[in-house]
Amino acid sequence: MAKIIIIDDDPDIIDASSLVLTSKGFDVITAGNPDDGYQMIKSSSPDLIILDVMMNEPDDGFFLAQKLRREGIHTPILMYTSVSKAIGMDFGAGQMVPVDEFVEKPISPNDLISKVEKLLVKVKE
Repeated sequence: MAKIIIIDDDPDIIDASSLVLTSKGFDVITAGNPDDGYQMIKSSSPDLIILDVMMNEPDDGFFLAQKLRREGIHTPILMYTSVSKAIGMDFGAGQMVPVDEFVEKPISPNDLISKVEKLLVKVKE
């Protein structure tokens, strides 16, 4: 089964997301900050990255996504955000924010599984 890394500084989000994904048979690893997450991505080569926008700094997720793409890491990224709720601004995947999809926190278990499966299909293509 696919290996997924969740990088988020909120232990409740990590626990809930991990529980949902492991219950569907995914291999889940986690990191509580972007530096540890980066090291784990480099050492474990996950099939999917779930990345929070705001961690220690409000834009940690954006910077990590950009760093990964600059280094040629094309693993799909699903970005968790509550930014649009906090600042009233919508973000879209693209050049400036090189992620494959955004989802608002909190995300329902069914929506999480649906998004993950959709992005993992892209990996196989």
